[in-house]
Amino acid sequence: MQPVRVGSKELIREINSSLVLAELRAGLVSRTDLARRTGLSLPTVSEIVADLIARGVVEERETAVSGGGRKPVLLALKADAGFVIGIKVTETQVIAVRTDLNAGIVDRAVAAVPADDVRTVVRVIAQVVRKLRPKDGPLYGVGVGLAGVIDRASGVVRHATYADWRDVDLAGLLEKRLGLPVVVDNDVNTLVANEQWFGAGRGVADLAVVSIGRGIGLGMVLDGRLYRGAAGGAGEFGHLKVADGPDCACGGRGCLEAVIGGPAILSRTGRATLEDAAAVARSGDPAARAVFDEVGRILGTAVGNLVNLLNPKLIVLAGEGTRAGELILPGFDDALRTAVFDGLQRELEIVVDDWDDEAWARGAAGLFLGELFQPNLRPDEAGRPSLTTRSAG
Repeated sequence: MQPVRVGSKELIREINSSLVLAELRAGLVSRTDLARRTGLSLPTVSEIVADLIARGVVEERETAVSGGGRKPVLLALKADAGFVIGIKVTETQVIAVRTDLNAGIVDRAVAAVPADDVRTVVRVIAQVVRKLRPKDGPLYGVGVGLAGVIDRASGVVRHATYADWRDVDLAGLLEKRLGLPVVVDNDVNTLVANEQWFGAGRGVADLAVVSIGRGIGLGMVLDGRLYRGAAGGAGEFGHLKVADGPDCACGGRGCLEAVIGGPAILSRTGRATLEDAAAVARSGDPAARAVFDEVGRILGTAVGNLVNLLNPKLIVLAGEGTRAGELILPGFDDALRTAVFDGLQRELEIVVDDWDDEAWARGAAGLFLGELFQPNLRPDEAGRPSLTTRSAG
């Protein structure tokens, strides 16, 4: 984002404040470096920093080594100036974390709940949020991630993958119950947020996160922005048609998810859990090893097609399926090399991250934090909390 110098003075101040905060999220930095990195004048940066310090959002930490003259004072985001709660909703649980403004986990909670009843899920989320509310410092809001097609702008769940939810205004229901702003998004997008905040995705403008587990999901950052599609349904990677069969839970046939998702692996290996299936393969069972090898090859071909389509710099493989990574990756690598168009793999990086449910919840908190650091650009956003406004917190 470039500094803006036209239009409403208040809007300009908010946008410029967001530029400063974005740099402070990356670590200790001086006022002079902030001016250089943002393109703002030093007096403008100093005014913004003074306001953020007065509101308790930023603090002076230490002095840096001087290259001559006065030692520069280093600034940092004050992590405990406020908190957010991130929640991952699964078929059977609500996994929640409370994080500070640096997305560091400071508290956590888990509650059992069947995801098929919306009212019960809302009630349990409310209980978990009450449990995690900070005793000191503001709670800015809640981020929620779950599998499905979700309209991020409205917070409406158009279709939940593992429950019979259709056009459920989950954000609205939660905001009414909690009295807090709520962001709801597809759960794989929370993994993308997690990767952008803490992982190999920092500073990468074009990346894709492929989740491997019961389903096969996809989250994308294109040209620096998380891409959701027109209706929030971008990333239904698991429903690419790759074979004539078997039947998929979506009603289609031959979906990638139905061929290599967790249930397919368990059915073909005759095991109850992915861990058991992987253990049998590791013990040398040729039939089980062949299943995982085929999973890797089919996934590699699908990801290769994704690379041909989007040309990302980074692909992150995540989710419970990565715990069998050494069984899947040889076939995956071979198939990927064969599938990718000549030249597109030269600078492509593949990273495998074995994230648990708490990491998904932390990513949901990261989604909310990402919005918290943005200015209110439209009139309808006036009530949304933002660290760039003087009324924030």
